[in-house]
Amino acid sequence: MIDTKKIIIKNPATGEIIQEVDVDSRTNIEKAISSGHSAFKTWKNTDAHRRSELMKNWSTIIQDNKQELAKLMTLESGKPINESKGEVDYATSYIDWYAEEAKRVYGRTIPANSDSKKIIVSKEAVGMVAAITPWNFPAAMMTRKAAPALAAGCTFIVKPAEETPLTTLKLIEYAHEAGIPENVIQCVNGPGKEIGNTFTQSDLIRKITFTGSTPVGKQLIKDSADSVKHVSMELGGHAPMIIAKDADIDLAVEQTIASKFRNAGQTCICVNRVLVDESIVEEFSSKLKLEVEKLNVGNGLDENIQVGPVINKKGFDKILSQIEDAVNKGAEILSGNKTISDDQDGYYFVHPTILKNVAKNADIMQEETFGPVIPITTFSSIDEALEIANSTPFGLAAYFFTNDYRIGNYIHGNLEFGIIGWNDGAPSAAHAPFGGMKESGLGREGGIEGIEPYLETKYLSIGNLK
Repeated sequence: MIDTKKIIIKNPATGEIIQEVDVDSRTNIEKAISSGHSAFKTWKNTDAHRRSELMKNWSTIIQDNKQELAKLMTLESGKPINESKGEVDYATSYIDWYAEEAKRVYGRTIPANSDSKKIIVSKEAVGMVAAITPWNFPAAMMTRKAAPALAAGCTFIVKPAEETPLTTLKLIEYAHEAGIPENVIQCVNGPGKEIGNTFTQSDLIRKITFTGSTPVGKQLIKDSADSVKHVSMELGGHAPMIIAKDADIDLAVEQTIASKFRNAGQTCICVNRVLVDESIVEEFSSKLKLEVEKLNVGNGLDENIQVGPVINKKGFDKILSQIEDAVNKGAEILSGNKTISDDQDGYYFVHPTILKNVAKNADIMQEETFGPVIPITTFSSIDEALEIANSTPFGLAAYFFTNDYRIGNYIHGNLEFGIIGWNDGAPSAAHAPFGGMKESGLGREGGIEGIEPYLETKYLSIGNLK
């Protein structure tokens, strides 16, 4: 919850107030931007090995405080504590990766078209970077942006989600403790629209990086056009999972659960549409139901919990609306559809739910679902499955299960998605490029590709060498 002066952070599992955070005024935000811009002149010329060393220090301090950070993350986001611990590791994997990439920002020499010339291409930091991060992965989404920015020589300012600013504030604290100058990496808090406008209107910020909804991303792109800012956008997804008739069904069930119910289904790459060959749908559905009903729902601080709360009432209402719409269009509730909520205290739980025989025109098949609901529909041919999979404007992640290399190669070649898992429901890794196609984004985060958006290319032609 946010007012004009304070952001009130509540535990979504209990409604309990955890802490209040000051809202930054526009004046303070502009001062932070100015100090970051000034610091860029020094940071970009800091030896790459020194930047690398400071980033490694940052990673070490985060890991030394892993338990504290994970608990804080669970308190403000609701995700199970074991997932929060895993996210700390995921977050530092980006810092570790880009601490090394800082030393590998290479230029090149091009053979000249004259024996009196020499041509040199170099890479330089793009400038000050402003990031806007989501609530669902408050540690990893921040470090996935900050790490390549710092490695490239950019200064960095971040606005975390109003629901989960505490994790980001703690990460910034650790960065300063590690020796990264305070005006090189900063955090500001407040309403997203206002701060987003401040970022895009500032001539001192040269790049915007955002993870969040497609409509907000489109607006940021439009607003950044006036000053021709660089933009990286990791936007909405609606991931399909295709299960072919020759698939290992037990593996498909295991990976469906691993993908779908992480953070109570509130992730951008989790499975949102399960497309099953009609010849195996009964076996798959019954095995999935058996395993899903073993999942424990509750407060994420309990290590026996696998599914925590939905972040807020808006998300809760959307989930229930999608379930109702699917049932009205002929879907069968195979499991779940049980809720626990309290509007007064502000906590909302949806038990893992499986919907079978979901119509292809149901809302849940067309719109991203941020919740623990699996809709199952069938197909009779791989081409039909691909048509359903590609039928939305989104192209972030997709999954398929088959043990036939010919079918697998065909599916991979025809899916319009930036991240694809073949017999794998958890494809994310710091050393691999993460990002989407179509309306799911611009640019990539992670891998050797992830530092490029933070770099400018400069070309020098030297003449009169003879």
